[in-house]
Amino acid sequence: MIDAGRADIDRAIAGLAARVPGELEVLARIAYDYSWSWDPDGPAVFRDIDPDRWKACAGNPVRLLEEAAPERLEAAARDASLLERAAALDGRLEAHRNAPPSREGAPVAYFCAEYAIHASLPIYSGGLGALAGDLVKEASDRCLPFVAVGLLYRQGYFRQRIDLSGWQREYWLDTDVERLPAALVTGDDGRPVTVTVPVREEEIVAQIWRVNVGRVPLLLLDAERPENSATGRFTSSQLYVGQPEIRLNQYALLGIGGRRALKALGVEPEVIHLNEGHAAFGALEEPGETVEEVVANARPHTVFTTHTPVPAGNDAYPGGEIALLLEPILEARGFKDSEVLALGRTHPDDEHEPFGITQLGIRTARATNGVARRHGEVAREMWQELWPGRALDDVPITHVTNGVHVPSWIGLPMRSLLDQHLGEGWITRAADPATWEGVDGIPDDELMAVRRTQRAKLVDLVRERIPYDRLVRGEERSFVQAAEHAFDPDALTIGFARRVATYKRLALMVHDAERALDLLRGDRPVQFVIAGKAHPKDEPGKGMIQQLLHLRGAEGTQSRVVFLADYDLASAARLVGGCDVWVNLPRPPLEASGTSGMKSVLNGGLQLSVLDGWWAEAYDGSNGWALPGEVDADHQAQDARDAATLYRLLEDEVVPEFYAGDGAWARRVKNSLKTLGGQFSATRMLQDYEAKMYASKVEA
Repeated sequence: MIDAGRADIDRAIAGLAARVPGELEVLARIAYDYSWSWDPDGPAVFRDIDPDRWKACAGNPVRLLEEAAPERLEAAARDASLLERAAALDGRLEAHRNAPPSREGAPVAYFCAEYAIHASLPIYSGGLGALAGDLVKEASDRCLPFVAVGLLYRQGYFRQRIDLSGWQREYWLDTDVERLPAALVTGDDGRPVTVTVPVREEEIVAQIWRVNVGRVPLLLLDAERPENSATGRFTSSQLYVGQPEIRLNQYALLGIGGRRALKALGVEPEVIHLNEGHAAFGALEEPGETVEEVVANARPHTVFTTHTPVPAGNDAYPGGEIALLLEPILEARGFKDSEVLALGRTHPDDEHEPFGITQLGIRTARATNGVARRHGEVAREMWQELWPGRALDDVPITHVTNGVHVPSWIGLPMRSLLDQHLGEGWITRAADPATWEGVDGIPDDELMAVRRTQRAKLVDLVRERIPYDRLVRGEERSFVQAAEHAFDPDALTIGFARRVATYKRLALMVHDAERALDLLRGDRPVQFVIAGKAHPKDEPGKGMIQQLLHLRGAEGTQSRVVFLADYDLASAARLVGGCDVWVNLPRPPLEASGTSGMKSVLNGGLQLSVLDGWWAEAYDGSNGWALPGEVDADHQAQDARDAATLYRLLEDEVVPEFYAGDGAWARRVKNSLKTLGGQFSATRMLQDYEAKMYASKVEA
């Protein structure tokens, strides 16, 4: 266990405990360990104190205990059943914290720009953060020595609203970090431990917050310090800032500052895992008299994961920008900027080539992986020139297909059903295909009843959120009223929710608007729920949202298609839990992996997806539906073909099978659970990382 910051967490717990009745002190301890969030009874224990306040504070247990009215806390202190459940929850969490590690030795240090741990910790934007959060949780569950490093964004990612024209508008909210389940790490003198990262003409000072994610400490650097300029402080303000100067400062703070933070806290990792290239500058913290020695010292213990088969997604900057950023660091080491710039170029001697952080990550790592089998193939092709003379098949980039944290994403009704049929402790054995054999024994009516229960929870969310959203936009009264009765808990529900980028092809849903409208108006009801954010600077992405929203007011569709604005972890859980079909339409081969569909699988949802990313290795003909995954340079023709295939599958297969009532739908759901539930779990993913990346001594 890593001791740094534990005493600070203990002091925060004691301070919170002093504010509540003595009988509730145990909840203060639970509140500062995010593993309550994936315990089956954890969220309910806090919610039952004050459901309205729990909702108002976005599920933040620290805020709940600080803000709940005294009479609610006193009532909870007299509730014997609640106290018994809280004690049992505390016992489960404490037993796991005290369990022996899965192996001896120093920890894996995991660096990522974002973490989706819980909605109450808003330092994430999308799939990269969700993947990182799930891996951290799984490392805790498996008792793997592990420490995670990131940035504490005080405004997080942008919040989204849709105006009357259907255009996305962005805004940011400040996070009250003092009321997060986090503690500022202090030294023996009681003052915050800080690190300094010289960039350009400023030395950015950062303090460190500790968040307990079960057994794993998440260390978050925070530049909100009086020593820093406004620009310096803004470094840890927003996730994925658009200004290149600020973003590069973030990368330096994460990589170099993160390495210095570990050193300041006495953490000497065995493996440094870079999840994407944002922290790749950290390699410059390695010892060495020359750049070559620095790289040689970094490679034996560094592994790198790339998530981006989209060229534009691999950040690249003019060499002069990088030289200016790193000038004080390179001068202190006596390194020439040309030597470092060469590490970030595919062709090191081409002075006109931009500096890529992905190339830097690959060059300073002993092993590199993509995040799906097909993505591994794409990555080898993309980066083959980094190994001149090597055949494509010999390019040393492997793959570890993503997986999702089962306890976090499975709905309670589905979990209860599987508990009955898969045996005690089945979640700990999720990666074993034999674990899922009991799915065949689930009666169809029980499975379909659970699906209806979870679908109804999604309907409740739609009916709660959509009328308010339409009122705020100033929609017509009839349109607002339609939302109050939107969706049917017995109707086929189709979801499309993900980051809105052009290659995700959200527009295929309305490629043939009349055909789409016929589906929505049909006698066999079909309802669509759509969610996602376009980057603030992605005008085409915003246009795709606007185009899709033109369906929402068409005659006969007002209650059958909704856009759920401000997509986050909380709404994602409802969507993947409630949708019957999860649609994914990326332009191949640009989907690295995708994980939202895996979450849908756990809840009995079926996939209708392009054979790209994870679905290319998951689909077997019996566990969902597929669109072709071939690459086609004629995008217009490809879109027309794929849209036609999408509509045909929906009209001729998906809708008829759902309403047939002959057991075919239940059989397909069972096939999906059996073939995909364990294979695409974070349990299997972490096992692969341990075997293929962390334990490997083979250098590329």
